[in-house]
Amino acid sequence: MEAEEPVNDYPDLLAMTGTGECEFLSPLRLDFTVAREFDHIRASGKVETAVRVSCARCLTEFDIEIASSFTIFYTKSAEPLDEEVELAEEDLISKSYQGEEIDFSTEVAEQVIMEIPFKPICRDDCKGLCSSCGANLNDTACGCVTSEGSFKFNALKGIKIDK
Repeated sequence: MEAEEPVNDYPDLLAMTGTGECEFLSPLRLDFTVAREFDHIRASGKVETAVRVSCARCLTEFDIEIASSFTIFYTKSAEPLDEEVELAEEDLISKSYQGEEIDFSTEVAEQVIMEIPFKPICRDDCKGLCSSCGANLNDTACGCVTSEGSFKFNALKGIKIDK
């Protein structure tokens, strides 16, 4: 199955746009292979899109391509167990479903969210912003005086302790 779906169909992704975490530049491109295997259904797929994010260092907006491949095993939902059970690796990538249809939207949204960087950096050598004047150090060198050491402990420079 191949599909192209608007981001508006995914509430979790729409919420990320609403909070300003990112802006989706293209619809989601989905490519799925679904197969029945023994007592479960295996869904393998790939989701791709493009997003605009802000650099965590210099606040410059830049575009990145998101691509995530995944495999999820679906089993008919059973009654929950009251006892603790050790999970196998396959159990960690499995979901349950009820009825005759499987809704993939939650898993698709999860795959996209996991691929968006928590603290995106526009490039490896990004210098960020000046902590004094706020100038983007990638564009220009500011004239601020920087001192050696951590800014956290500058208040302790003048303390004298008598013994």
